[in-house]
Amino acid sequence: MRIRFKNILYLSLVVVLLASCGGFEKIRKSSDVNYKLTKANEYYENKDYQHANQLYKELMPVMKSTRNYEAMFYKYAYTFYYLKDYVEASYYFKNFTEYFPISKDAQECEFMSAVCLYKYAPKYSLDQTNTIKSLEALQSYVNRYPKSDKMAEANKYIEESRKKLELKQADAAKLYYNISQFKAATVAYHSVLRNYPESPNADLYQFMIMKSMFKFAKISIPEKQDERYSNAISAYRELKDSYPHSSYLADADKLYTEADNNLKKLRNEQHK
Repeated sequence: MRIRFKNILYLSLVVVLLASCGGFEKIRKSSDVNYKLTKANEYYENKDYQHANQLYKELMPVMKSTRNYEAMFYKYAYTFYYLKDYVEASYYFKNFTEYFPISKDAQECEFMSAVCLYKYAPKYSLDQTNTIKSLEALQSYVNRYPKSDKMAEANKYIEESRKKLELKQADAAKLYYNISQFKAATVAYHSVLRNYPESPNADLYQFMIMKSMFKFAKISIPEKQDERYSNAISAYRELKDSYPHSSYLADADKLYTEADNNLKKLRNEQHK
């Protein structure tokens, strides 16, 4: 009895699905443009974005230059967004602002285009080309609409995008240090600190500059060590002056003492 009930339920679902698909195909094949648009809007309102998207796609060429084109274009862009196809969504939101620059929805679509780029951008350890694009788009939006009600949200996305780029750059610097490329690590950490001076990790970057310089001096030939230990000591003083409460100062003090002793020893030997 239970098996029979399951079979009946399964057949009922199949019939419903077939009827649904058949109904949609009937709508697609209809030559009545207004009817197709009405059904597409119904799908959209019912959050059936896949079917709405398919119908809007077919209607886009034939609805161009009609009074319904703007509203349909707007919804078409959003179907991609709700389907999480952020590349296409960003493209159509941007196109909307170009086709309808004076539309009441143009500002919103410009923002949504940038948001889609942000959502499509991968985690920080991967290529950050799309993060850079989203950051540029968001910054452009903020500059163009300083009184927008989306300002707080836009700034949040900007901050998160910058954090991803900072982590990516800091990881590259760390990699140079870990493979003993201390000169490259010094340059890389300088770059991170220059680009993100307000970072909560700024004292770490300055400490790593000093540490990389110290390590570089240590493996250098004697003729180069005087200058390079001096550079490490200068980096230490900058750390101490700029970040007097840094948790890295204790370790930096030890490196400074060793660098200073090595430098004195070198200079004593030079004067013998």
